[in-house]
Amino acid sequence: MTETFRQYHLPERTGFDCLTINNLPKRRPQYGQVLIRLKAVSLNWRDCAIAKGIYAYPGEACDFPGSDGAGIIEEIGEGVTEWKAGDRVVATFIQDHLAGRLTARAVKSCLAGGRPGLLGEYVILPETGVVRIPDYLSFEEASCLPCAAVTAWNALYGAVPIRPGDVVLLQGTGGVATFGLQIARVAGAVTIVTSSSDEKLAKAREMGATHAINYHTSDWAEEVKALTNGHGADHILEVGGIATLPHSFKAVAWNGMIHSIGHITNMTDDDKQNRPSDATFMTIDPPYMLRRIIVGSREQFQDLLACFAANLIRPVINRTFDFRDAKEAYEYLWSSSHMGKVVIRIP
Repeated sequence: MTETFRQYHLPERTGFDCLTINNLPKRRPQYGQVLIRLKAVSLNWRDCAIAKGIYAYPGEACDFPGSDGAGIIEEIGEGVTEWKAGDRVVATFIQDHLAGRLTARAVKSCLAGGRPGLLGEYVILPETGVVRIPDYLSFEEASCLPCAAVTAWNALYGAVPIRPGDVVLLQGTGGVATFGLQIARVAGAVTIVTSSSDEKLAKAREMGATHAINYHTSDWAEEVKALTNGHGADHILEVGGIATLPHSFKAVAWNGMIHSIGHITNMTDDDKQNRPSDATFMTIDPPYMLRRIIVGSREQFQDLLACFAANLIRPVINRTFDFRDAKEAYEYLWSSSHMGKVVIRIP
């Protein structure tokens, strides 16, 4: 076995230039563990925010970046029964969230947070920390799923399941929004996408969006109500946070759901203090529910994969970078030039 492997490291969190490659000793899996040869890692806004030191909940192991990755099991430890060498797998984001309600203890097992991340050549995970990749998906495609796709699935099926004819509002055209669009479409929903880019809105229409709104040229909350004859959105995938929540309150349908996800506009300490708690609550007048989403469970990931396989849904990959160009991948994602996912290929 190779004695060392390459792994990206963040010795400081002051920007993307801090990303460095270290050589780490390669270990063998212990009881209940699997050794994975990683082939692809996808990036999320969270990865960029951690590198810049502005993420609210970085975790003690965030200096080893990359939460979303896929690869091949190279070796299994004693007691492993679910996997064998050669199986293609993708890691779950919250390693200890297997099913049911998320607990405060489980949330500490996030990759590139409470536990080291995947932006390297090898990783050892518990056998329950991975799920099987459907045969039709590549490693690059599978690496896109753990955070963004599972988050969208949890939003639309985790508390109040989406129904045919529901109106689903998707903020932006990043990973969560594009996955939300794909999931909502196969569920028979009416989909509305917002963006500041007419080019991205045109691509959203090509993906099947029912309506597209440029929020720089119109009041998108009023536009949502107008497009739905005053009904509003039954589900809102709310990724903006403090800057967009007031508009979501106006756009949501009576007894609708606002799924609070990314809070990508929360950059200041004051904004971080104003984040909704990790809880669900309902307002009295008018009634709607604001639900904080922290990705989802292994069971939900498996449900998502079953849906994707049945409908042959493929992630939208905007751009792929080589392993040596990880800094450029971070910079590209941070520029908000993408639509869909940004992937780093590992040789």
